[in-house]
Amino acid sequence: MKRFFVLAAISLCSLARLHGADAIQLDADANMFAVFAAINAAGYDEGIDLPDNSPLRKQLRDYLSKQEIPVLPELKQFYRRHMQKTGVQDLSQYISYALSISPAPDFHWRTRDVEVPPDAMALADFSPLLTRFYQEAHIAELWQRSQPAFQQEMVKYHGPVASMVTAVDGYLRVPAGGYLGRQFRLYVDLLGAPEQVQTRNYGDEVFVIVTPSAQPPMFDIRHAYLFFEIDPIVIKYGMDLQRYSTLLDLVQESPLGETFKNDFTLLTSASLIKAVEARLDKNPGAIQQAAKQGYILAPYFAEQLPVFEKQPQGMRYYIEDMTGLIDLKRETARVKSIKFDAAPLARAARQVNVATPAPVLSASGQTLEKAEDLYTARKLEDARKLYLKALEQNGAPEEHAQAWYGLARISVLQNQPDAATKLFEKTIDSSPDPQTKAWSLVYLARLAKAGGDPEGAAKYYQQALAVKGASEKALQAAQTESRGVAK
Repeated sequence: MKRFFVLAAISLCSLARLHGADAIQLDADANMFAVFAAINAAGYDEGIDLPDNSPLRKQLRDYLSKQEIPVLPELKQFYRRHMQKTGVQDLSQYISYALSISPAPDFHWRTRDVEVPPDAMALADFSPLLTRFYQEAHIAELWQRSQPAFQQEMVKYHGPVASMVTAVDGYLRVPAGGYLGRQFRLYVDLLGAPEQVQTRNYGDEVFVIVTPSAQPPMFDIRHAYLFFEIDPIVIKYGMDLQRYSTLLDLVQESPLGETFKNDFTLLTSASLIKAVEARLDKNPGAIQQAAKQGYILAPYFAEQLPVFEKQPQGMRYYIEDMTGLIDLKRETARVKSIKFDAAPLARAARQVNVATPAPVLSASGQTLEKAEDLYTARKLEDARKLYLKALEQNGAPEEHAQAWYGLARISVLQNQPDAATKLFEKTIDSSPDPQTKAWSLVYLARLAKAGGDPEGAAKYYQQALAVKGASEKALQAAQTESRGVAK
């Protein structure tokens, strides 16, 4: 087989993992290479004359045009039948397809049929043609020969993406990689039309696909990463947020997509992301712009974020306070005063100078984040091990108090009231933050009440109500539950 291009190889450190987190990956994708090689051979010409194209695209197209590939007539016919109105839509369906199939040479669906995205499922008959093309065009060998070009492109992304991840995680005070089991994958593509960024959210996986560009489109990449980190945090409080869902009635005339207009939890996530972006970029004007686009809680979160920045909790814990303090009457009046834009904002991808990162979590804090994930999933023994590990690691007093608090809640779930009481008392003695202290007192009150000690319960409820900085929910619980308890 003839060599179809010559590119100098470069020496690289490992690029696959970023920021020390297995959940964050910068890479090129073999499936995408095979699919895009096939459509380039079949007639995908979008942006071929633009200056930011990778040289690899032209070299590959020239090479394939000179080969005898028996399946090519059928491939061209298939491509013509499935062409979309625009080049972006055309490429989009093949990105969805490439992310939905198993590796070569069979290219089967990698999930159940019902879980395959509709735009990918529409290309189901592409698989047998792609299998033949893969073999007849020797795509496996071309993929290997293309590696220096992909590695060279990834070098351009590695530094800016690593800095962005550090800045975002530092600001939110969350460990890199978000919730356990979730994956953030940034795929560099060299065979698509330049200056495109496409994202996909499939279950616990977030994909960002970038085509060649003069500068990494860091605004778009950061936006996707903020969604990766923030959305699971907001979803955790999705049921509580429904009491504000009447606000959705007020965004129906905005230029938002239909999904946002019908999902208040998603709209909350997006609004918080807009507010965080404005803080990171030191661009307060972006808040009103976001509100006019329909992200109606962006102004509220913009008011709350300076408070968040001055307290020790990470976003995963502080979000309860922020969402719990939403004043529906006030926000309704604010939204009614907004004059929505007539159309979605058209913004070209641009590079963003990210803000200086806040201090990252300590070793104890990072372990606590993982323990909380396990506790939420009710994997109690695994969570217990991590809470105990956090106590042994370096960390702030409030982090160690959080570990005792986690162990105490496990004892409650396992119906061990005596152990739970001692652990909640240990929590309070360990310099907890106000939220943890208040909830520990509420739990102690509940345990006292269940143990036939109403006087003790009343004392704990009153102490909880006196905690300055306690979460709104903890205060509401103490206020409501204390009624009828002996003083």
